[in-house]
Amino acid sequence: MTTFVTLTQEEASQLSHEILTRYGYSQPHAAAITRNIVAVQRDEGHSHGLYRLISCVDTLRRGGVSPDAVPRIEDTAPSVVRADANNGCSLLAFEQARPLLIDKARTNGIALLAINNSFHFSALWPEVESLAEEGLVALAMTPSHAFVAPAGGSRPLLGTNPLAFSWPRPGRDPFTFDFATSMVARGEIELHRRAGKSIPDNWAVGEDGLSTTDPEEALKGAMLTFGAYKGSALSMMIELLAGPLIGDVLGHETRPATTENSGRPWHGELLIAIDPHKLLGDTMHYHLEHAETLFEEVLSQGARLPSQRRYEARMRSKETGINIPEALYKELTMLRDTSL
Repeated sequence: MTTFVTLTQEEASQLSHEILTRYGYSQPHAAAITRNIVAVQRDEGHSHGLYRLISCVDTLRRGGVSPDAVPRIEDTAPSVVRADANNGCSLLAFEQARPLLIDKARTNGIALLAINNSFHFSALWPEVESLAEEGLVALAMTPSHAFVAPAGGSRPLLGTNPLAFSWPRPGRDPFTFDFATSMVARGEIELHRRAGKSIPDNWAVGEDGLSTTDPEEALKGAMLTFGAYKGSALSMMIELLAGPLIGDVLGHETRPATTENSGRPWHGELLIAIDPHKLLGDTMHYHLEHAETLFEEVLSQGARLPSQRRYEARMRSKETGINIPEALYKELTMLRDTSL
């Protein structure tokens, strides 16, 4: 049975910031990473929460991220913003480009943000949710390393390739989803491996191309897309839109950071922001309320909305604190306190 340690949001943030700066991340990068992973942990997104600090440190040690890179933000067209992360973490590039993206969306009705040359490890929903909180409809997508076989294949070629969407709901939390186009995020398999648990037999295949329930074999083999050919096609779309379309690489052209410093973990991210007021004018409020009928019909059937569980977790964390597995807490404190 898993036991948990409860932290306040301030304690979780302090722990994250201390670890990141201890191992060399600049204050701006440490702050941006901390804001993201603590928000995800607060919402009980364990695979992308404080657990990700371990990979942030490992990637830095292996030369896979520039810890003090200064993003270069470019205003390249009326509806286009570019952010070159310069091999730094994508989160700081997003935060610095976000105000210009919002301004362009409000001015022109739609705007795109292309983030290039970035180390990306994080959940996408905090980014699109932050745009929806500004009244914008938002999409985000990014390829990742080749961990996933295309439908009908047996070898890694595609990334887990997440897609996130957020819809503003005046007076309510945004309607938001964020999911990998693989059956699960790779972090879920890693968490099963760490816990010594088997995985469902439809998540991955081993190196022999056969279905496996062993997370170790799954990590050596290939993950599978959700929905077979449908998920595979969506994954390929994300590779194209957040790769060649923005002048960046495909997932299989990247490589995780290695102990020999031979990895190439940098790739692109594409965000799209749409201003409903520019489309609808004075009728915007009517149509946003009209959209609520869809959400109400979903709930009337006893179904839940995507992100509903996260918002419930957010309220629990606000009242009782942030819970992380005790084993992870011990690993993080050891990472913070061990001599370099």
